[in-house]
Amino acid sequence: MTTTTARSTRRILPPLALAVCGSLLAAACSGAGGAGGGSGSHSINVLMVNNPQMVDLQKLTAANFTKSTGIKVNFTVLPEDDVRDKITQDFSSQAGQYDVATISNYEAPIYAKNGWLASLSSHATADKAFAQSDILPAIQQSLTYQGQIYAEPFYGESSFLMYRKDVLAAKGLTMPAAPTWAQVAGLAAKADGAQSGMKGICLRGQPGWGEVIAPLTTVVNTMGGTWFDKDWKAGVDSPEFTKAVSFYVDLVRKHGEAGAPQAGFTECLNDMEQGKVAMWYDATSAAGSLEASDSPVAGKIGYAPAPVDRTKSSGWLYTWAWGLQKASKHQDDAWKFISWASGQGYENLVGKQLGWSRVPAGKRTSTYSDASYVAASSAFAKPTLTALEAADPANPGVQPRPAPGIQFVGIPEFTDLGTKVSQEISSAIAGRTSVDSALHTSQSLAEKVAGKYAGK
Repeated sequence: MTTTTARSTRRILPPLALAVCGSLLAAACSGAGGAGGGSGSHSINVLMVNNPQMVDLQKLTAANFTKSTGIKVNFTVLPEDDVRDKITQDFSSQAGQYDVATISNYEAPIYAKNGWLASLSSHATADKAFAQSDILPAIQQSLTYQGQIYAEPFYGESSFLMYRKDVLAAKGLTMPAAPTWAQVAGLAAKADGAQSGMKGICLRGQPGWGEVIAPLTTVVNTMGGTWFDKDWKAGVDSPEFTKAVSFYVDLVRKHGEAGAPQAGFTECLNDMEQGKVAMWYDATSAAGSLEASDSPVAGKIGYAPAPVDRTKSSGWLYTWAWGLQKASKHQDDAWKFISWASGQGYENLVGKQLGWSRVPAGKRTSTYSDASYVAASSAFAKPTLTALEAADPANPGVQPRPAPGIQFVGIPEFTDLGTKVSQEISSAIAGRTSVDSALHTSQSLAEKVAGKYAGK
């Protein structure tokens, strides 16, 4: 999960206080009258996160979507924490103020179960031009509940290992085609200090269920651990979970970036671009920034699958997607917007007008056979697709799970649980507490959550 330009995956902290479209957020709210306008039959209200891809969409909508359909779109655009809070408030009450909102594969099944979303299956089936079958299987599965599609992806991501090819070559080091975490730790130790001020690897240490917990949980999965077993027994202090956390904390403390306890996606991206680290394990969406024309490391980065231990793959899965509020009175118009924004035609529009590096990719198979896109992203397109195809939200580890999710557990309580546990882990990275102490406290928190589900 990036913070999502990738700069938001899941680096998600607890919701902040609700924001309003006032003087401080005037720049974030757009559309004539913001969300308050557009009550007509050919006007819809869209609430979305302020990531760069969405800002591009906002700029392109009037001259393209509205021009061709006559449907006016009133956007309200807010920072991630604020938008999650506002979406939850509006959708849970079924107030219907917003027709469409950006939700992730974490929220989609939960919202669907609560009856807050309209099923999109019939729309997708009837709209042949949308080509639902072109959506990557893992992405579609993550947005499906009880056989019905409840959101359509705008863009998606997995995770992989990014490394400086030139640095490893200069040290006589070779990156395995499918590295294990033990091999990565060995490479990090040898690459540490390869250049002045360079550390071996960057791993998130910043608190947040979408920050340090995202990559850490993939390590837990592949090393045999799980937050909860199939019977909802908490396993946060199990030997396997402890092994994974100890490994992660030890690696980042010995060979990780400076300021690791405060480092999230953005900080690691900056460190990689500035030559401060030789490797970085994080979101596939980071590659677009690393390979941008103004990046000092463009052309120097290699991409390897997410490191593993006991599983064949370990990359996470995240998507920002469009959910349609069940209470919306403009569902046909809302679908037209969703199908346009998530369609292959929109990707082509972005590529031609804004540049192929800004295409909201990671959701359609056809994107990775598009000559223009592949040419612009040749360094990372194939590794990204491989990672997305390998992701399995239903079975990410070595044992059955009670809820879907790779880098998160698909239950409402995980935002609070994950954030509290992340604070313990970050403290361990900072050396303020031990891993055993951090996990002892975390196990108690997990057991309280498990108590709500066990036996049900």
